[in-house]
Amino acid sequence: MLNVKRALRSDRLMKALTGLTVAEFKSLLPTFSAALQKSKKQKQPQRQRALGGGRKHTLATAQDKFFFILFYLKCYPTFDLAGFFFGVDRSQTNRWVQELLPVLETSLGWQAVLPQRKISSVEEFIQQFPELKDVFIDGTERPIQRPSRAKAQGQHYSGKKKKHTLTNLVMAAEDRSILWLSPTKPGARQDYYRFKQTQLGYAIPEDVAVWVDLGFMGITKDYPVLDVVIPHKSSKHHPLTASQKAENRVISSFRILVEHALAGIKRFRCLTERYRNKGRALADQFMLLACGLWNYHLRQA
Repeated sequence: MLNVKRALRSDRLMKALTGLTVAEFKSLLPTFSAALQKSKKQKQPQRQRALGGGRKHTLATAQDKFFFILFYLKCYPTFDLAGFFFGVDRSQTNRWVQELLPVLETSLGWQAVLPQRKISSVEEFIQQFPELKDVFIDGTERPIQRPSRAKAQGQHYSGKKKKHTLTNLVMAAEDRSILWLSPTKPGARQDYYRFKQTQLGYAIPEDVAVWVDLGFMGITKDYPVLDVVIPHKSSKHHPLTASQKAENRVISSFRILVEHALAGIKRFRCLTERYRNKGRALADQFMLLACGLWNYHLRQA
């Protein structure tokens, strides 16, 4: 098994293995332990034998289990490789992942760092983010294994990335935290198409500036009440003027915040390596947990 105590002596090693510093790991551990205990009580059947029988658990403590699930998200090993590192069979690591991912999600939810998944109205937006004046919206894609069915291949093939992908939209704040995360969808459709599907445009107040890139062309026409900040687009017969180029540079200097936020959540290799697991629900959970861990990191900084 990996030497957790050795990792806890080095911030550099902890960030390489789990994505968190030693202080962040220790700070979140009590919440994870409480969520783990709650999960055990909900799943534990009526016992007919006394505690203590059977072989000893490889992940004996909450700290070991917390380390394992963070290690899985950060390094994204195959189940065979994870089993080799932790001294168990690949099937056991699969069961650990299925068991511990919901526990981690619960603990991040208790810390109030998970992004919103759906905002239905302006009133709900104001209730969730009463002091927000600027939001930065962008899309992100991650590669997946090529689907076997031809129809699924077409739905997931991204002409932008030239590969099969899954896509999400995020809404970030000026402090680079992820405020809202869209459902995980196949990557063939453009960012603006997915934005219209979410209906988020009807929930953003008029006095909140919405910063987007040229992938959202048409947003000013479809949502005239929104205060949209979008770069100027050049064309073959209408090149940009010097003033328009200067404006684009200013917009880019502010929009870089959402790029930093996306880079922060993509510290976890479960979002950058080709997705190997089965099912879109787990891919969506990976994205949600990475956003929550990134928000937690920002709050602890």
